[in-house]
Amino acid sequence: MMLPGVRARGWVAAAKAALRRHRADGEGEHRRPAARGQRAALYVHWPYCEKRCSYCNFNKYIPRGVEEAAVRSCLVTEAQTLLRISGVRRVESVFFGGGTPSLASPRTVGAVLEAVAQVAHLPADTEVTLEANPTSSPGSRLAEFGTAGVNRLSIGLQSLDDAELRLLGRTHSACDALRTLAEARRLFPGRVSVDLMLGLPAQRVGPWLGQLQELLRHCDDHVSLYQLTLERGTALFAQVQQGALPAPDPELAAEMYHKGRVTLQEAGFRQYEVSNFARNGALSTHNWQYWQCAQYLGVGPGAHGRFLPQGARGHSREARIQTLEPDNWMKEVKLFGHGTRKRVPLGELELLEEVLAMGLRTDVGLTHQHWQQFEAQLSLWDVFGTSKEVQELQEQGFLLLDHRGLRCSWDGLAVLDSLLLTLLPRLQEAWQLKCSSPVPGR
Repeated sequence: MMLPGVRARGWVAAAKAALRRHRADGEGEHRRPAARGQRAALYVHWPYCEKRCSYCNFNKYIPRGVEEAAVRSCLVTEAQTLLRISGVRRVESVFFGGGTPSLASPRTVGAVLEAVAQVAHLPADTEVTLEANPTSSPGSRLAEFGTAGVNRLSIGLQSLDDAELRLLGRTHSACDALRTLAEARRLFPGRVSVDLMLGLPAQRVGPWLGQLQELLRHCDDHVSLYQLTLERGTALFAQVQQGALPAPDPELAAEMYHKGRVTLQEAGFRQYEVSNFARNGALSTHNWQYWQCAQYLGVGPGAHGRFLPQGARGHSREARIQTLEPDNWMKEVKLFGHGTRKRVPLGELELLEEVLAMGLRTDVGLTHQHWQQFEAQLSLWDVFGTSKEVQELQEQGFLLLDHRGLRCSWDGLAVLDSLLLTLLPRLQEAWQLKCSSPVPGR
């Protein structure tokens, strides 16, 4: 992995050693491209934070001290074990999320990448993303992450208003955020993403839009807009329930989202997914794997994965969840090589529902070719072509079904959840009809 003037030596050395082993095992074998079932994205979860934000209900822990060497060893072990269980030969992208993975040492990131390169093909240009908080990401540390193999940053900026940042329980100021953003852009030009939240209690459209316009004067080529969701069990939820804060206004949030989309479009950004905007081709490769329902492996406490285990009977993809609590997860990894707590086989219809719901989040939607990779018998035309409800949605300008496939319009992306209330039952009906139809020859 390359950065201007910097080389991730450990990862590259491991990749070259693995390539030499492949050549020794069988000349030319490494040249054969991995089949779709042998490719996957990799998510690595770092569960620790300095402080729990008021809106967050993720699997996070505020430790007194972290034995990082022990955590690192378990991340390495679990990554290699899951790669072997899945039979994955090529890793398409790596994402270090959390928690606050920028609190981990660059050595840990490098060790995981080296371990992956020893078991699977990890191309030198693979997208490797690290989530970073401004207060844990000085420029020197970001440079060290680059040396370890990171080539893309996702910065949890959230707001450029200090009062809102305090409300959210963030540990940084707007000034901290902009300083970190500038340093990140210097080190990772064209590969820095920032998050901005909308729909906070008492938030108004005009000031929020001013934040977005200010951000556009400083940001790189990727922006994510996320609406606040009040999660039960969080401090912010309790404050709203007790009347200490007003409940977020959904109408104002919808107006912010609409005006934010327009503002980003005018600034040259493509809305390639419901919440994500990119220009100059700076899409998130890793997240695109999720929306395309590609396989992904989840490593670390509480991480989620979706993959087909090697040699699995029935050829059913599994939804996997790793053990949540870090200490228990580490005990299981040391005993079994991985800390998978829950395995749920996905039925064919369940997988198709995911393909539909995830694919329609993107501006490309579902092409006929992509759909046929998951369902060869029922085409998109078979499922949706004769539906009066779907036809009405097309006439209203929310959906398009044509020679390319099925996708949302610009207006449809903004109301996808309501469209799925029509589309998912139609898929279920078509599936039931297919399953109940007699098969010739039986």
